[in-house]
Amino acid sequence: MQLLITGGAGFIGSNYINWHLGQYPADELVCLDKLTYAANMEALAAVGQLDNFTFIQGDICDEALVQNCFFKRRFDAVLNFAAESHVDTSITSPAIFTKTNVEGTGVLLDACVKFGVQRFHQISTDEVYGDKPLDYDWRGFAEDSALHPSSPYAASKASADLLCLAYVRTYGLNVTISRSSNNYGPWQHTEKLLPKIVVLAEQNKSVPVYGTGLNRRDWLYVLDHCVAVDKIVRDGRPGAVYNVAAGTEMSNLKFMKLVLEALGKDDAFLELVADRAGHDLHYPMDCAKIKNELGWKPQYDFSEYLNKTVAWYKEKLILSRA
Repeated sequence: MQLLITGGAGFIGSNYINWHLGQYPADELVCLDKLTYAANMEALAAVGQLDNFTFIQGDICDEALVQNCFFKRRFDAVLNFAAESHVDTSITSPAIFTKTNVEGTGVLLDACVKFGVQRFHQISTDEVYGDKPLDYDWRGFAEDSALHPSSPYAASKASADLLCLAYVRTYGLNVTISRSSNNYGPWQHTEKLLPKIVVLAEQNKSVPVYGTGLNRRDWLYVLDHCVAVDKIVRDGRPGAVYNVAAGTEMSNLKFMKLVLEALGKDDAFLELVADRAGHDLHYPMDCAKIKNELGWKPQYDFSEYLNKTVAWYKEKLILSRA
């Protein structure tokens, strides 16, 4: 297969590229990435010299560049990891989220229609559903649940999802969508929660906790997400949406304490601060569909890989000081 991976120098995209080329060494991958502040070419160092890997610096919103890329290569599938994803930034600068996450997705979809690409896969998020009360203990959001995004980021991802599904109906494009819970693992930008905790605590600085810290999240190891995406791209039903979560739901406060524990530090570093605007409480998701249809289930033990991930960031921090 020849695949286009957009946003492949970012956190999830780079992990996917490294995983994919390890699993399918005969496939050809092209990575298109704008190289914003959140990208890191170091994450692609292991595959950078491979003959079946090509990197192109560019913006998915650049229609001429995207169409030229499709014209030169006949992609079997396009996997769209490219996105602005930091909720706090979306609150202060929402326009860039609409531009990349909605318009950029539209540019890719148009190219797929024009050049007859067989599969387009959209990486989405559980945040498109909105939230439930903290004490909600019934069935979580299913793939056909209504979308009620709270932040500009979540709204831009929900809009992109709806655009993707419209291309299924209007153009017959073979689209699939995955909506995952919070990912953790190596190569995540330090603005995100886990690496941010490591950086601040290792510098003996306070770690801010929004509101009460009781907001609940599910934590999915990034390679479990990569496996899920691969199964969906290869075997998912055209036009289908799949929820992807690990079943490791806990409060933000508990998660932060576990990260500090892995660092050998106590929770004295935690400091309650004013809550974020529109802060979602709880994203319970029902993942029966991907388990029943595609046989996917999480393989990476949370405790083991949380500790490994914390150790990875701690080592990177030490090396950056050397």
